[in-house]
Amino acid sequence: MKQRIKDFVLGMGVDDVGFTSVSDYHSPRSPKVDSMMPGARSIIVLAYRELSTCESPNMRIAMNGRMDVMDFSRSCSYKLARFIEKELEGRAMTIGVSYPMAMEQETGGSVGELSLRHAAVAAGLGVMGRHNLVIHPELGTRVLFTAVLCDLELASDQPVTAELCIDCDICVEACPAGALDEEGLTNVNKCLGRSQPWGIGGSIKFWSKFAGSTPEQQKQMLIDPHYWRLYQAQLIGFQYNCFNCMSSCPVGLKR
Repeated sequence: MKQRIKDFVLGMGVDDVGFTSVSDYHSPRSPKVDSMMPGARSIIVLAYRELSTCESPNMRIAMNGRMDVMDFSRSCSYKLARFIEKELEGRAMTIGVSYPMAMEQETGGSVGELSLRHAAVAAGLGVMGRHNLVIHPELGTRVLFTAVLCDLELASDQPVTAELCIDCDICVEACPAGALDEEGLTNVNKCLGRSQPWGIGGSIKFWSKFAGSTPEQQKQMLIDPHYWRLYQAQLIGFQYNCFNCMSSCPVGLKR
């Protein structure tokens, strides 16, 4: 059955796929799998190579490439879930890249419903690097993941045991927010403050200032480029303004 699923997934153009039983998946912060899908037994993790656009100095182009991957990945996850339910007579639920997630003060809007990084490692698709991103044996750091939860009994793939991170600290030095200074930890507040200037934090600051401003000041605020970027980010999810941890990593970089 695993081979049938793998053939189907790779046939869609997905770069790699791995399997882990729910019991072998562990995340320090994300909710338990049964809170999303009671009776889930397995997690199928799909891997997608990030386009070279993530290395563009133009963040609008870089984010557009990320959105391309996200759109493609949503389609592939949905098709796999349909295949499981239609052809394999199982139950399946999809988990997309990043969104949606619980947006609440307790989590800071930074905890996924399923930790795709930890799921990918459990499914034998890579290891954590110094940047706290997954390094795939062939794709390197430039890789994104989605997952499909299902009630099929699928054995976990063997974990990657090779040391793929070369400990060069380039990612640490390239982080403009200093979010990777402490090994093994990404300071999410520092990261989001720099990588998502038009995210929820930027929105709260803008509208708080707007509410206390005079009509003339409000008029000026609404024609300021910052508001226009905030509007675009909220309208289409065009948020990220930094890909340095991924784009600076030499592991898997195409020459």
